[in-house]
Parts: sequence; C-alpha cells; structure tokens
Amino acid sequence: MYALKERYKQEIPKQLAQDFGIKNPHLLPRLEKVVISVGAGEYAKEAKIMQNIADTVSLIAGQKAITTKARKSVAGFKMREGMSMGVKVTLRNNNMFNFLEKLIVITLPRVRDFRGVSRNGFDGRGNYSFGLNEQLVFPEVVYDDIMVTHGMNITIVTTTQEDRYAFRLLELLGMPFAKGR
Repeated sequence: MYALKERYKQEIPKQLAQDFGIKNPHLLPRLEKVVISVGAGEYAKEAKIMQNIADTVSLIAGQKAITTKARKSVAGFKMREGMSMGVKVTLRNNNMFNFLEKLIVITLPRVRDFRGVSRNGFDGRGNYSFGLNEQLVFPEVVYDDIMVTHGMNITIVTTTQEDRYAFRLLELLGMPFAKGR
C-alpha cells in the first residue's frame, strides 16, 4: 500500500511548485505526522474499557497507542491527577502513509451519507483536523470485539504555516473535501 507515498514523492511536489510558484523544493509543504486521539469521557474510570479503546485504536493505526493521563485534578469533572483520560497514537513515515491511504480510499467512502470532509478544519497554521463518530467504519474493527462505540479525532500536521498550501497538499493526496465553502 505505498501508492500514496510514491505519488507524494513523485507527482505532488511538481504540482505544488507549479501551483504556487515555489522554486526551492525545501519550501514545499510536506506531511509531518498524523495524530489519532480518543477522549474516553465517562469511560475513563473503567480500566477494561480503556484497554479496549487502546486496542481498537492500535488496530486501526497499525501502531501501539498510548493512554493519556490527566495532568491536574479538576473536581468539576471528577478527575484526579494521573487518571487515564484518553488514548492517542502519532503516526509518521510509512505508518502515516498506510493510514492515510486506508482512510482516503477505504474508510471515508464507508461513512454513511458521506459528502466529504469539512473544509473548515484548518487551524490557521497549516494543520487539518476532523472527527469520525464511530470506529466501526474501519475495516479492521470487528463489531463483536468492541465494548463501547466511540469516535476519534484525526489531525494531519504539515510543515507549512498557511492553510491554502495545506489544503492544496491534502487535495492532491486525494482527501475528499466537501463541495463549496
């Protein structure tokens, strides 16, 4: 599954240089990492469910997920310092390209009533974030193995500081953006 990586290395830099008139190849926007995160919410106190969420995210990402811990105690949220609050995994290099290709080609088309991902997910610094409502859209996830249905946030980090460069990079990679603005 390295077709996306080959296209990323061969075709996309030429197209980006042509679109934006960038002559220095080191100034072209590049993918840096993909971060998948899940907030556990009310399930944070249950160790078995937290482990099941971590196993599911690890299966989806193809890399071991880590459990995030609370840094401070907050009485209003019934949260203590050191308590498990969520799960995350950071993907780089081949794992990143494998996940992105699976996401773009297989997973997003499986989402019910999918009309494209929002164009408003850019943060003003060239990074793009969006969420999925459930983990069942991924082909690796077996319904009988999950304890709770949860969503996830996916953040794609680029090296550029401008959203228009990051948008064009993701568009060339095949990210299915929604029509219009």
